[in-house]
Amino acid sequence: MDRQKVLVLDIETRPVEAYVWDLRDQNISLAQIIRDSGIIAWAAKWLGEKNVMYQDMRSSPYGSDKELVRPLWKLLDDADIVVTQNGKNFDCPRLNARFIEHGMKPPSPYEHLDTYQIVRRVSKFTSNKLEYLTDKLNVKYKKLDHKNFPGWSLWKECLNGNKAAWDEMRTYNIHDVLSTEELYLKIRAWAPKSAPSVFVDKEPTEQCGTCGGKVQRRGAMRSKAGQFQRLQCQGCGRWSKGDKIKAEKDGR
Repeated sequence: MDRQKVLVLDIETRPVEAYVWDLRDQNISLAQIIRDSGIIAWAAKWLGEKNVMYQDMRSSPYGSDKELVRPLWKLLDDADIVVTQNGKNFDCPRLNARFIEHGMKPPSPYEHLDTYQIVRRVSKFTSNKLEYLTDKLNVKYKKLDHKNFPGWSLWKECLNGNKAAWDEMRTYNIHDVLSTEELYLKIRAWAPKSAPSVFVDKEPTEQCGTCGGKVQRRGAMRSKAGQFQRLQCQGCGRWSKGDKIKAEKDGR
């Protein structure tokens, strides 16, 4: 079985700048926009590998982000599966908008596993945000606070060309990718059936298709198609369906 290429990614954007009349409940027209949004940084890594890739717009934060997103397009084009935190609602649609504006063709199709949506679908945590989930579940990479430039000030100082702020943005962006990867590895047994593995070398009845762990036969499961062996990974705990159980012939 071929190993799937699994990309973990996170992007950072600059805000839309606009004229406003008040501080709350604003309905901003297109004529009020001073400067539109764009991508200012991204970080990504292949699941299970050490190297984290990173690029940013520190040399020209208000310039065109075409050259910034071009290598990320290539990574998406190479990926079989993409893992993000809330990336189905934010990262990937934002990236697609940039690709379209820059005249790029769609990257090759990939499956998208969003840790936010996986957790939300199967559980009821107090919050599904990365900060909360990594505090509860992660051991090594909990979401960072950018303490030197708290809140909005990090983006403001980056856009003002502050080198120290850009260095903190780099640390923050890379750490979000590492946090998302660790979170995914914690919850992957709860993900859809197609949850990826970079470890699969054997038949699915011998090795877990998600983590590569040893599979144990644990009873049977029934469907309209018949009765099948029920399997559970002794590593991540994922349940899966094995071979169809052949009915014994009547000996009479």
